[in-house]
Amino acid sequence: MYQVGIRLHDAAGDTIEEKAANAAAQGFKCVHIALGKLIKDYSTADSALTPGFAMYLKKLFTHYDLDIAVLGNYLNLATPDKEALERNINRYKTHLRFASILGCGVVGTETGAPNTEYRTVPECYTHESLELFIRNLVPVVEYAEKTGTIIAIEPVVRHIVSTPERARYVLDAVRSPNLQIIFDPVNLLDINNYRNYHDIFNSAIELLGEDIAVVHIKDFEVSGDKLIACAAGTGTMDYSDIIEFIKKDKPYIHCTLENTKPENAVTARMFFESGAVYEQNS
Repeated sequence: MYQVGIRLHDAAGDTIEEKAANAAAQGFKCVHIALGKLIKDYSTADSALTPGFAMYLKKLFTHYDLDIAVLGNYLNLATPDKEALERNINRYKTHLRFASILGCGVVGTETGAPNTEYRTVPECYTHESLELFIRNLVPVVEYAEKTGTIIAIEPVVRHIVSTPERARYVLDAVRSPNLQIIFDPVNLLDINNYRNYHDIFNSAIELLGEDIAVVHIKDFEVSGDKLIACAAGTGTMDYSDIIEFIKKDKPYIHCTLENTKPENAVTARMFFESGAVYEQNS
């Protein structure tokens, strides 16, 4: 029922055309694209994201029967550098305008840090940083409303929007249907909280479920004092809560795999699509 995809830069091939062909050949139904990671031979600057380029990509992915689930633009909306912030906001607007022609699901982003290095610091977790992020997100959401597109934020334990509760606060503060959520369960975990991952996932589903537009799928394993993300089915995670939520509440949602390689992508897809996810920890 749900549509499983892949980050296109994880697919085999040297060009975006080759990667699209290989993703389709491996049975994926949608892709997450990050233009800067996919294209090295020509510009992906704001001025290069023309209507013609969007239409070319739309035809390319239509040819391979691939939805564009996410157009990624992971720039810091909490940087204290005012010039960099202005450039970043303009880059988001360019991506939203491009997305309106491209026909993709969402423009996706993470939620930054209150420094120029995009570095995790204690200040990430303050209320002041959350309010700063919201202030700078508002003009991006307003532009999404004007262009009829969706900006989707991805909570990550290392960033300003680090928990489901903080994500809910952002949604309630902005109050726009054009602001939604990318739910990456593993990105809510670290070495300190992973033992409670069922509770964390269920809290995210309860608080954010109605606003989840895309699900990222990966696994995790613990090595010493580190939590390491890995391809679906290669770690220790039980997916049953997530799959129950998807099947019941989010039919046909885009679910994009992360942390795969060309040689294990099909196995990861089949693992997630099959009932084996329910048997992993049995």
